[in-house]
Amino acid sequence: MAAPAKLDLDGRPIKPMTICMIGAGGFIGSHLCEKILWETEHKILALDVYNDKIKHLLEGESLPWKGRIQFHRINIKHDSRLEGLIKMADLTINLAAICTPADYNTRPLDTIYSNFIDALPVVKYCSENNKRLIHFSTCEVYGKTIGSFLPKDSPLRQDPAYYILKEDTSPCIFGSIEKQRWSYACAKQLIERLIYGEGAENGLEFTIVRPFNWIGPRMDFIPGVDGPSEGVPRVLACFSNALLRHEPLKLVDGGQSQRTFIYIKDAIEAVLLMIENPARANGQIFNVGNPHNEVTVRQLAEIMTEVYSKVSGEAPLEVPTIDVSSKEFYGEGYDDSDKRIPDMTIINRQLEWNPKTSLWDLLDSTLTYQHKTYAEAVKKVMAKPTSS
Repeated sequence: MAAPAKLDLDGRPIKPMTICMIGAGGFIGSHLCEKILWETEHKILALDVYNDKIKHLLEGESLPWKGRIQFHRINIKHDSRLEGLIKMADLTINLAAICTPADYNTRPLDTIYSNFIDALPVVKYCSENNKRLIHFSTCEVYGKTIGSFLPKDSPLRQDPAYYILKEDTSPCIFGSIEKQRWSYACAKQLIERLIYGEGAENGLEFTIVRPFNWIGPRMDFIPGVDGPSEGVPRVLACFSNALLRHEPLKLVDGGQSQRTFIYIKDAIEAVLLMIENPARANGQIFNVGNPHNEVTVRQLAEIMTEVYSKVSGEAPLEVPTIDVSSKEFYGEGYDDSDKRIPDMTIINRQLEWNPKTSLWDLLDSTLTYQHKTYAEAVKKVMAKPTSS
């Protein structure tokens, strides 16, 4: 007897679909592939340059989803197969991006090309072939909060109206052109506007996702182990790398910026709801974050130090953090947003979704993975003599 059909939020049966996932081999893509293969009947055309993070889904004769995922090694910048793969699918999800803050200053051209120019054909092919698009943007499109321009002692800085970020009303406020840190946010905002315009003028069915610091296993890389030695990943992997090496965690400009963090598995639940509820998701922009997990970067460092000590059994350093300037850490042209706290009204209303995992629990899960995966490899790298 066949299992009853899975229903969407409005009680309609969910039909199996083919999903073209661009950037399937990355952090978010690997978790989304797992979720789709384990919990649905959908097929995946997985597009990426690398597949290291999804190899476990591709190899093995006894996989229960055998035949439902195909890996295509392509660089979307210059591959004639892209339109054909989008045509074969019912839905395209575009995760491809350069999204590491250290690159925004040092590689502004690559950042703009990756996040705007390279995304143009994807939007064009979806629009011309009447294919639905879920495009991953960023919470950085909001830039700075209104509150950051108020006097430091203004009580209005504590008023949520001046810092909570809303998809439909918050302005996008960036720094000056010489602050190249905004090259990423600017490119992401422009592709959002283009997608929105394609929807308005040509009927493109789209959903835009604005992630707020998604955290979990397989995020980024550890320099010198599975990434370049001189590489600077995002904050969680930077702090993880320091903890693994038993080095102080570097706090840029004192670590005063405020952020929220959400567990990858919670966030992927929201994305699956978007995939399977097009009537509720089409034409929407969604913040996907956890406003309850709000901390300063300094507080994040303190919690991670405590959690890692528990996970590894190693005592923390006597001086666990050091302050560095943004110029020293990122180079000229760096700038930052003060707070990134998402409003959740639209996603609550449309998809009936809320995140569940606390900051402590998501860090415990992530650092357990980091320690298990990297601790020995980091020791070996550190034991190698350095060439003079």
